[in-house]
Amino acid sequence: MSIKHSIFSALKKNLLPGLVLQVFAVSILLIYFFVPASKPIFTLLGELKQTYGFGYSFIATALFGGLIPFLYLWLSKSIAPNRNALGLLAFYVIFWGLKGMEVDLFYRLQSDWFGTGNDVKTIATKMAADQFLYSALWAAPGITVVYLWMESNWSISESKKAMTKEFFCIKIPTVILSNWLVWIPAVSVVYAMPSELQIPLFNLVLCFWVLLLAVLNKK
Repeated sequence: MSIKHSIFSALKKNLLPGLVLQVFAVSILLIYFFVPASKPIFTLLGELKQTYGFGYSFIATALFGGLIPFLYLWLSKSIAPNRNALGLLAFYVIFWGLKGMEVDLFYRLQSDWFGTGNDVKTIATKMAADQFLYSALWAAPGITVVYLWMESNWSISESKKAMTKEFFCIKIPTVILSNWLVWIPAVSVVYAMPSELQIPLFNLVLCFWVLLLAVLNKK
């Protein structure tokens, strides 16, 4: 498969869920700024984040990015019979919990580097650093490699065999470009929120995104 065909196929599959995700993220942003009745919920989330810090990031991301999507896959019988369900559950929870702490650290560094404002320049700068440096060079390739290891039944030797020229020259670039299609608008919305609400919004968007992909790709 050529990289052009791979990217076109991935973009085609991600276009609809990406648009739905962006509408979802913008809706949360509009609710925060224009629906006063929602303030207590956002205040509670912000207070929890400020109180528990990285602990909140681990637990919340493990829940929204790991546990809830796993439960959907398990209840919909989308997990292959030969896979160890408890092992997969542990993987999803631990991996996404650690990833939540990593994202939290990156958001904090962004605030130190570029400030905490929500003006267009600050949001655009943070989005560019997020998507074109952190995501493109580390997050997307890293997640792809870890999931390859998981799909290889935790075999390092099988994972190495699967890391062919096609994997690095086609699959990873396709993942990065698909990621940009979906997450450039989404993280722009995240960075428009106050610092203490960025991880909670990231968690909601992440959960919605993973569940949406799971539903659309169930076949």
